[in-house]
Amino acid sequence: MSEADTCRRYIVPKLHAAGWQDDQIREQVYITDGRITPMGRSKHTRGERLKPDYILDLRPFYPIAVVEAKADYKQPGDGLQQAMEYALRLDVKFAYASNGHGIVEHDFLTGVESDLETFPTQDELWARLRGTLRLQDDKDAADALTDYYEQVGGKTPRYYQQVAINRAVEAVISGRKRILITMATGTGKTFVAFQIIWRLWQAKRRKRILYLADRNFLIDQAKDQTFSPMGDAVTKLKGRVIKSREMYFALYQALYNPGGGSLYEKYPRDFFDLIIVDECHRGSARDDSSWREILTYFNGATQIGMTATPRRVDNADTYAYFGDPIYTYSLAQGIEDGFLAPYRVQRIVTSSD
Repeated sequence: MSEADTCRRYIVPKLHAAGWQDDQIREQVYITDGRITPMGRSKHTRGERLKPDYILDLRPFYPIAVVEAKADYKQPGDGLQQAMEYALRLDVKFAYASNGHGIVEHDFLTGVESDLETFPTQDELWARLRGTLRLQDDKDAADALTDYYEQVGGKTPRYYQQVAINRAVEAVISGRKRILITMATGTGKTFVAFQIIWRLWQAKRRKRILYLADRNFLIDQAKDQTFSPMGDAVTKLKGRVIKSREMYFALYQALYNPGGGSLYEKYPRDFFDLIIVDECHRGSARDDSSWREILTYFNGATQIGMTATPRRVDNADTYAYFGDPIYTYSLAQGIEDGFLAPYRVQRIVTSSD
């Protein structure tokens, strides 16, 4: 019996028997696009795309387990290493392999591998995972599973975006005040910021939110496009005090006046309960930065920094202020996954000094 037969005749029925619904079982889903290899000037090929046999979702875009199937003449655990590799990439804590007759589980929470006769239920897996997330009560647990906005501009979240979003939401709910996410340029930081805000806003965990950046196009593009589902809740601060909205966008330069009487000082210190700092490596976290005064003034708010720049000497203050990243998606990983194109370094010597 082939691997496909194992899936159809054994794996899916056993998942159904454990209470997993069809909309929680994603079968043969590509999670990467395949590495791009240039061929000449205008052509390219794609490498192999990664495709787990099954991803089990607790809620939409909240995966909790991976299942790899093998033909019945193989051992149940033959696909476990592959399942574990997928699980690490997807940031899920439970990996399963099966030949249709036996089931082998790897639990990343304990490091234990077990032979099973049936798949665990979703309630069993959530109970095991929940105990590691520092969620205080049932409300915290329910809020951590608040729904995503399903499509933003026709886009659904990629696997690494789901990891960043889920980790950030869990960190905020568990009470963490300074959060850093490092994602390479072009991998969708604004999309990630929107989904974090949307879920916390829908769960009523954060009511007044400030999105900070230092360039107008970053602010305007986010406000007018990515955050358009928030409708009339959104406004941009430009020289006058507005207190009637829930989602505020602002340039640092619009909030801070080096001569005194800055706009941000006209708001109570506890006005905002969540601040997103886009491109935070540009200086907002430096001890001697005027922009840092804004973050210090609203010190009681949860502050999430987003940057494409890995830790290095000239941005050490950013990492010191926000702490180690809760998630990093690097340029190298984006290229390997095929979401970013590889680059070539071309040396140019100019005639100018």
